[in-house]
Parts: sequence; structure tokens; C-alpha cells
Amino acid sequence: MTVIRIPEADTELSKLLDRVEAGEEIVLVRGDAPVARLVPVETEQATPRDVRRPGALAHLRDKLPANLFLEPMSQDELDAWEGKYSFPGDNGE
Repeated sequence: MTVIRIPEADTELSKLLDRVEAGEEIVLVRGDAPVARLVPVETEQATPRDVRRPGALAHLRDKLPANLFLEPMSQDELDAWEGKYSFPGDNGE
């Protein structure tokens, strides 16, 4: 963290912003009191929770049959999809 006095920051703002974009944190002070902190803005694409992790379901690769989604439904599964086992009001009735 770098501490910069406000008059210096006023004359070198462009250079300070370049340093912040590079990842540096800068604190602006008036006298001896901190007034503001310059930090890079986190974009939605840069947040770790949004990063896609390929292979998250790789543990299922050899455990599912190849034609799992190609087989027709049984009559019981089809009835369930059509609402046979729903309570009144669950399926719009």
C-alpha cells in the first residue's frame, strides 16, 4: 500500500490510475489523515466465483450409461411428468 498526499495525487492522477490498474492499492492523505483509497474495480468476469472450472462433473464420466438420455421414459415416469402424482393446485388445476 502506497500513501500519497492529495496535492501530489492531483498532479499525477493519470500515473496513479495506471498503478492501480496494475493492482497496487494507494491511500490518499490530507495532512496525516487518510481520506480515500484507490483500488482496482473488480469486474464480474474477474471474480473467482464466476470462473468456470472444467471437469467439475468428471467423477461421473464413467458411471453414467452412454444412452441414459436416449431411452424412452417408462409409463410411470411419463405419468409423473404429466402430473398424475401431483396434489391439486400443483399442476394448475
